[in-house]
Amino acid sequence: MYIHGSHGQEIPTSLIPMTNISASIPVVVGTAPVHLVQTQDNINVPILCYNLAEAVEKLGYSEDWEKYTLCEFMKSFFELFNVAPVVFINVLDSKKHKKNILNQEVTVASGMAIIKEPIILSTLKVKKGSLNEYSTINVDYTVAYDEENLVITILPSGNLNGLNKIIIDAEKLDVAAVSESDIIGGVDISSGKITGLELVNEVYPRFGLIPGVLVSPQWSTNPLVGAVLKSKTTNINGCFNAIALVDIPTDIVKKYSDISSWKNKNNYVDKNLVACWPKVKLGDNMYYLSTQLAGAIAKTDSMHDDIPYWSPSNQSLQCSGACLQDNTDVFLDTSSAQYLNGQGVVTAINFIGGWKAWGNRTSVYPSNTDVKDNFISIRRMFNWINNTLITTFWSKIDNPVNTRLIATIVDSANVWLNGLTAKGYLVGGHTEFRQEDNPTTDLMDGKIVFHVFITPPSPAREIVWLQEYAPSYLKTLFKR
Repeated sequence: MYIHGSHGQEIPTSLIPMTNISASIPVVVGTAPVHLVQTQDNINVPILCYNLAEAVEKLGYSEDWEKYTLCEFMKSFFELFNVAPVVFINVLDSKKHKKNILNQEVTVASGMAIIKEPIILSTLKVKKGSLNEYSTINVDYTVAYDEENLVITILPSGNLNGLNKIIIDAEKLDVAAVSESDIIGGVDISSGKITGLELVNEVYPRFGLIPGVLVSPQWSTNPLVGAVLKSKTTNINGCFNAIALVDIPTDIVKKYSDISSWKNKNNYVDKNLVACWPKVKLGDNMYYLSTQLAGAIAKTDSMHDDIPYWSPSNQSLQCSGACLQDNTDVFLDTSSAQYLNGQGVVTAINFIGGWKAWGNRTSVYPSNTDVKDNFISIRRMFNWINNTLITTFWSKIDNPVNTRLIATIVDSANVWLNGLTAKGYLVGGHTEFRQEDNPTTDLMDGKIVFHVFITPPSPAREIVWLQEYAPSYLKTLFKR
């Protein structure tokens, strides 16, 4: 192009701002009382919620946490710890996990019939007698859930008026039909439908949020589910890493001294797996420790710039006691708790300052003594730094491999790592582009490797006070 005159041009900035991602976003898989909500579309679909009201609107809420495991997490995370967001995956399928109700007699009192079963509203039919002559909704009666009770209101102008009994046909949820295979999920060969834990890979494409913590209250006590949770912590979307919180079953393992044997026998051992025992309780409610630990992790991160360098150990739980599945109280002294920590198990103690999460180690300890694998906070820092570097420099994929690209990546990463070091989030860190990591054949094939050196701070798991008798101070007795 022929140019006559003065003009300006812009070139890309040589430093790239790092992306902001959260390390503690939980993805929770379980069952929800979907019969209480208007739509049945929120089944085996990741649902992002920022508060309890939103979760209740989309998934329903019940105090029966043994049946509806997601409700326990809603209560704990949103109300007790006051943190957000959460991605819920409900596997209770109203089209699959159901039972038929035929010709069930229901008593009418004061113009209302109350049903305490999880009726699927769209399937409810009401009639006078056993013949299939059904009454008409909004003409003969109305129906709605009052919290967890289904209320059928008889309209004065309808054909049910004056009856003291009515007959219903319907379908109801059958929570007992849900099995570990539903939690584990998979891909349906014929339809391509993805279910259960396989949906973890849909979280980032849907919401732009990287899963940080995988949880499945109650179900994680099942070794099959625990194994899949463990496998899902790595290579999420082909590149991201997370941790999983699992529980050791307190109905089977009732003594702290038996925990190590159960943990190893069932292979609850992995650098990204945090094993918890026992349960905790607040008032009349019992919580799986994994549920409350997820809240403690998110709360701790939120108090430290959303950087996971601070250990969740010795951080407050929202509970008034620890217990087994049968509500038997559990009181661990520091020596018992230290034994569990030494076996790679996080527990709960009431020692100084109320009930606290107690334990720094991932479940890989003590078989793996590599500090990057066996400290929870360091493991999470490695995951978080990996995920941040990937998302930040994804835009540079397929750029020409030249000195400008290499310098931009190295300089940007080092500025970021220097900032983390200056704030105390790292003891130190830097990035290098080294010849020994990048053979000529790899460079020709478009592969470049950057070597990242990082030292997250270890938690001060042991503080020792050395005391010594000092005879020299006796001289002060002679001073007047």
